[in-house]
Amino acid sequence: MRQYLVAAALLLGIAAPMAVARPGAETARDALAHAIADPRRSEANRARDVWRHPAETLAFFDVHPGQTVLEFNPTGGWYTEILAPLVKDRGQYIGYAPARSEAGVRTMLDGKRDWFGANTRFIVWDPAGAYPEPGTVDRVVTFRNVHNLLMNGNGQAEATFRAFFAALKPGGILGVEDHHLSEAADSALETSSGYVKRSTIIRLAQGAGFRLAGESQVNANPRDTHDHPNGVWSLPPTYRGGDTDRAMFAAIGESDRLTLKFVKP
Repeated sequence: MRQYLVAAALLLGIAAPMAVARPGAETARDALAHAIADPRRSEANRARDVWRHPAETLAFFDVHPGQTVLEFNPTGGWYTEILAPLVKDRGQYIGYAPARSEAGVRTMLDGKRDWFGANTRFIVWDPAGAYPEPGTVDRVVTFRNVHNLLMNGNGQAEATFRAFFAALKPGGILGVEDHHLSEAADSALETSSGYVKRSTIIRLAQGAGFRLAGESQVNANPRDTHDHPNGVWSLPPTYRGGDTDRAMFAAIGESDRLTLKFVKP
């Protein structure tokens, strides 16, 4: 039947379309672009876009309106300013953080309800327990947090990845971004430098039941040599060394980062 329709279109001088866009794809892309461009995002946060590539990163994690998105340890809310407004109308944003961060995260969320939406939630992270509502989340995302879990020790990283797995629906995606440590480096640096090996993140995710679904180089930075005196915190935006070699670290930019996507079977 289709060949007859194409032939008829040609006879009538009508150009037949070569491809049909996936329904909703352009809407999701536009919604993400709108959330990133929102002038209510702080100037300091927007200045980091050139290094953090939020549009490409969240598109790679397939985050879009209509989903329930859980962000682990949002702290200052860099990604929260994008994620919460993105999903507020048809989905839900959930902040998931340790008790020590609860007051700060709740203050951030409550102070921006008119922007983030009334449906935004916060749940206290407990590494000893499972997520309280298993199988209810479409996406779990964590940005530069795995190194903290490894530095805390006591099996927190393993327990947290198990909680991520429990939270997600079957087919749900876990997106992980963190500072990249070379596979050839001493693994002891994972508990002191802020950098993490790709193999370590994959081990944690697969140990919890996830399958590696893809990886992106969008947040890679080949100028980062991973061997700074104050670890990753030598680089912007932290500059832990103060004015010492500040210009050199500014020229490097933010860290070389892994961007990995896992799926719950």
